[in-house]
Amino acid sequence: MTAPDTATRPPSPATPDVEQAEAAIVEHYPRLVRLAYLVLPPSLGRHRRVLTAHSLAQRALPRGRRSGGKAAAGARRGVPGQRGDRRGGAGRDTPGAGYAYVRLQVLRSALEAGVPLTFRALPGRYRLPALLPRVWGLRLFPRSGGAEELALDQWLATLDGPGRAACALRALERLPESEVLRVLAAAGVADPAAAVAESGDPAHDPLFTSPEFDPCVLQARPTDLLRRRRLGRAALAAGAALAVCGALLALPGGGWGEDGAAAPPYARNAAVERALDPAELVRVAPTLWRTSSRTGFSTWPARGDRIDDTELLRRALAVWVRPGKSVVASATPGTPPGPPMGPPQLLFAGTVDQAVVVLLYDGLRVVRYAEPRTGTSVAALDFARTDGASAETATALVLSRVDGNVRYLTAPWAAGVGLRDLLKPGEATVPLKLGPDGVTPPVPSPAPAGNCTSWNALSLTGDGATRLVTDLGELTPARLTSGAPGAERDAAEGGELGDWSRIACLLPSVRSAGVRTVNAWTYAKQQLPEGEGTATWLCTRAETWAGVQDRVQAQFLAPGAPLAAQVAKAEGSPACGPREPRVLAGVLWKSKAGQWYTLGAGSTQFASLSASGGGVNGSAVGNRLALKAPAGAQVELSGKLTDGTKARSLG
Repeated sequence: MTAPDTATRPPSPATPDVEQAEAAIVEHYPRLVRLAYLVLPPSLGRHRRVLTAHSLAQRALPRGRRSGGKAAAGARRGVPGQRGDRRGGAGRDTPGAGYAYVRLQVLRSALEAGVPLTFRALPGRYRLPALLPRVWGLRLFPRSGGAEELALDQWLATLDGPGRAACALRALERLPESEVLRVLAAAGVADPAAAVAESGDPAHDPLFTSPEFDPCVLQARPTDLLRRRRLGRAALAAGAALAVCGALLALPGGGWGEDGAAAPPYARNAAVERALDPAELVRVAPTLWRTSSRTGFSTWPARGDRIDDTELLRRALAVWVRPGKSVVASATPGTPPGPPMGPPQLLFAGTVDQAVVVLLYDGLRVVRYAEPRTGTSVAALDFARTDGASAETATALVLSRVDGNVRYLTAPWAAGVGLRDLLKPGEATVPLKLGPDGVTPPVPSPAPAGNCTSWNALSLTGDGATRLVTDLGELTPARLTSGAPGAERDAAEGGELGDWSRIACLLPSVRSAGVRTVNAWTYAKQQLPEGEGTATWLCTRAETWAGVQDRVQAQFLAPGAPLAAQVAKAEGSPACGPREPRVLAGVLWKSKAGQWYTLGAGSTQFASLSASGGGVNGSAVGNRLALKAPAGAQVELSGKLTDGTKARSLG
C-alpha cells in the first residue's frame, strides 16, 4: 500500500470557519461517513470500520478557529445563499469550500488509518480505536447486498488505500479524473495517477450507493454472550474485592465517622425491631368508629381469617421493611415506599382467592402484602398514600384483582353495598352480599381502555350517606362526586348519574395517578347555532392524595351524543377547583348544514368572551360564544371576568 506523502502534498484548501465546517459535516454527514467507510481497510472488520468511519467524520472540524472580526460577523448576519451558490466546480454535486475541507480531512485520516504499523513509527491517533462513538454489547454492520455488491466488496479488499479512495471520489463524489488526481495529491497520496489507474471500471460506480456500503443504515447483532458473561463475573468479583478493601482502609481509627452518630447498616435499632414485631401491631376495637371524633382508616378493626397468624404477619412486616429481589413492589404517585415509623395498624389478614393478603396502615399509607397460598416463588407489595382520609374517602380498599374481577374490603360502617353501571343510570343498583369480614364477592373491573361498553362503580350506604367509588387501578378506589367547586356532593341521584353516564369512559385517562376524588361539574348550557339544540359543557377534576398534579378536563356534550368529548385538559391547574372555581373552554363544531363554528363557554364568573386567530375574530357578551369559522381553524379563546380580570381558556 502506498503511504500518504506529507512532504510533497499540494496546498490544502483554505481552512474554513469552524461554524462553516460544522454545517458542512451536519449537512453531508452520510456522504462523509460512506466515503470514510469505503477508504478504510477491510481488515478492520465491518463493526470497527463503521465506528471508525463515524469517528473520522465527527473529528473533521478544524482546530482553534473561531469566527471573528467584522467580516465574519457580517457574514453571519447576511442572508444564506441558495444551494446552487454553494455548489460549483467540475462535478454535478461539487460542494463549497466548507465541504471540500472536511472531505479532505476525512479522506486524509482514513488513508492514515490504513498505513501499516512499523516498529520505527508510533501509530497515529486514527489507527487507535475511536473513543466516540462507542457501542457496548452489540456489533453493528451495514445491510447485506446482492451478489454484485459482494463481488465489488471483495474486489475493493484487493486494492490499497489510495485505490479505494480514487474509486470513492469518482463513484460517490462524481468528480472528473483531473479533480480526483488533485484531491488525492492534496490528501498526501504519493502516486495519484497509479491510484486512479487501479480504481477499475466506472461502469460499476452505481453499486457504491448500495446499502451494502452505507454505514448509517445498520443491522445489530449481540457480541459473544458466553465470553461477555465470563468477563462480567470476573469484573464483579474484582469490584467486590476492591470495595471490601476500600471499606477496610476507610474504617475510622477514632472520632466521628463519615455518617456521624448514625448506626452502621444492618445494625439493630429498637424502633425498627419494634415495628417488625407482630405482637406490637395496632389493633382497634370493632366499634371504635362509632364513638371516635374522626372516621378514617385509623378506626378500621382488624379483620380476616389470618389475623392471628404470627408467621404471616412477621413475613409481611419484614418484606415491608426489607423487600427482597423476588418482591414485586409498586407505589402510587407521591407515595414514599419506605418502612413504617413505628408499629403499623393491622386492617386485614386473610385468604383471598388464590392469595394470602395482609393490609397494614401507618397513618400515611395503606400497604398491601400478598403471597401465593402455595409456594414461595414471589410476593407483592403495594403502597398507596391515604393521609387525610375521612369517612368520605376511607370507604373501601382493593383486596385483589383476578381475571378481570376485583374484590373490595369495605369500611365497617358500610351497611349496604351494591354494584352500579355508570353507563346505565336508569338501572337499579345490584345488591352485593358481603362476607362476614366485609369482603365483597368478585365484581367485574371497569373497562381499562378501548371499547367502553360499561363502567362499574361500587355503591356504599352507611353513616347517613350513599357514596359511589370506582376502581382506577390502585389500592384506594376513587370517590365520584358532582357539583360546583366547594359544593360537591356524592353522585347518587338521577341527574348526577346522568352526567356521569356521559363522561365515565374518560376515566381511564386518570388511572394509576394517585386519585382520591373525581368531581363532575356541569358549568354551562349553550344553544347551538342553526337551531340544533342545547349543548352541555362539563368540567371534570381528579384530585390526588398528594394534593399536586391534579388533572382537569373540559368536555363538550352535543345534543343526542351518547358520550361527551374531551376538548381541553390540564395537569396541575387550579381551574375547576376550590382555589379557582371557574373554567373556560372551546371547541370547533360542525352543523348539520356543513358550517363550522367556534363555540366557547365559561362558568358564570365570565362577563364576556372573545376569540381570535385562524380566520376568526369576534366577541360576545356573557359566558357563551358562537362564531363562524373555517374548517381546521386554530382559535385562541379568552374571557373577562365580572371583576374585569382577564382569563384564558383551559389547556
